[in-house]
Amino acid sequence: MPRPALRSRSLKRIKVRTPSGETVIHYERRKHFIPRCARCGSILSGVPRDPVDLRRLPKSMKRPERIFGGVLCHKCVEEILKSYIRSMVSQ
Repeated sequence: MPRPALRSRSLKRIKVRTPSGETVIHYERRKHFIPRCARCGSILSGVPRDPVDLRRLPKSMKRPERIFGGVLCHKCVEEILKSYIRSMVSQ
C-alpha cells in the first residue's frame, strides 16, 4: 500500500520495470495544460500557464476581460464579431 500522500489521483501512476525485473509504480505530477483557443487551437495569450499562479490570482486576472475571454483568441473573436455585425447590417 502506498503512503497516503501518493494515494491521490492527482498524481500520474507510471509502471516501471526495475533492473531486478520487478514492476513498480512511480508517482509523478501531471503536465500543465496550455490554454488553447476553442476554435482555431492557437495558444491563448493573457492566461497564466501554471495552475499554481491561477490559484493565487483574482478572477479578473485569470483571463482577459473581453467577450469570450479565456475561450477564444482575439483573431477568432474579431472574425465572429465582424460576421455578426455584417449579418445585422444586411438585414
